[in-house]
Amino acid sequence: MSLIPTLMTALSTVLYHNYDGTEGFTGFANEGTWVIFAIILVPVYIMLIAWFVGKPRDTKTGLLGVTYLVGLTTSMWVGMFFVTMLIGILFYGGMPEPITAPGP
Repeated sequence: MSLIPTLMTALSTVLYHNYDGTEGFTGFANEGTWVIFAIILVPVYIMLIAWFVGKPRDTKTGLLGVTYLVGLTTSMWVGMFFVTMLIGILFYGGMPEPITAPGP
C-alpha cells in the first residue's frame, strides 16, 4: 500500500468531512435570491422611487444616492464572490459549481 494515496485520503477526510458538491438546484437564481430581491428589498425600492418622484425633488442628490448604493452593492457582491471561491477551494477541494462543472 502506497503512502501518498493513504495520506491524501486521510487529508481529504479531515479537511472536507466527506462533503461533496451540491446537486440539483444551484447557482445564482435560487429561492433565496428571489426572496431577497422580491420581498426584503422592497423598502429600498420605495426609497429609490421616492428620491425621484417625491417633493422636494433634487435629481443631483438622488443620482448621488443611487451611485453610492450601486457602489456599495457591487463591492459587497464582488467581495463575497471572491470569498465564496476561496472557501470552495480551501474547504471543498475546488471552485463552486457555477464556475466549474456540476457536482457528482
